[in-house]
Amino acid sequence: MQFDTPHLIRYGITALVVGLILALRIRRMSRARPLTLERLWIVPSLYALLVASLFVQARPSLGGWTLCAAALAIGAGLGWQRGKLMHLSVDPATHQLNQKASIGGLLFIVVLIAIKLVGQAEGSALHLNVLLLTQAFGTMALGLFSSMRVEMYLRGKRLLEQARAAA
Repeated sequence: MQFDTPHLIRYGITALVVGLILALRIRRMSRARPLTLERLWIVPSLYALLVASLFVQARPSLGGWTLCAAALAIGAGLGWQRGKLMHLSVDPATHQLNQKASIGGLLFIVVLIAIKLVGQAEGSALHLNVLLLTQAFGTMALGLFSSMRVEMYLRGKRLLEQARAAA
């Protein structure tokens, strides 16, 4: 097997950038941040618009729609699991809901990004429809972001109710 030097350089630069971002993110993860349940819908809504724009650019075939629906379902399942990895807590005095990301959840996203990057790079070499792969990964990410936030909302609401009932 012969290695293509430009591809290796591109993968190396990508790995370096992802590693740097990961290192910075891990530093920030040790701190709890306030979580506002009323704002959890914003990121999925914006991402839904982005994914919709992908479908406006090029409408997939029936098989493409099926692939995207399967990717959405897989993303929803993965997002629910990632949402469970987020540490949620309630300040007993103020009833402020806080979130603290887990390293497992972050590594989970890094692996998905790596799979996407390799899939897109190798997809063109294998003569796969890169736009369809982008649409599928976009719908998977939409499912992931949406269900993660639904899980966090439900759990956060339950934690707040328990804290208020105990007070």
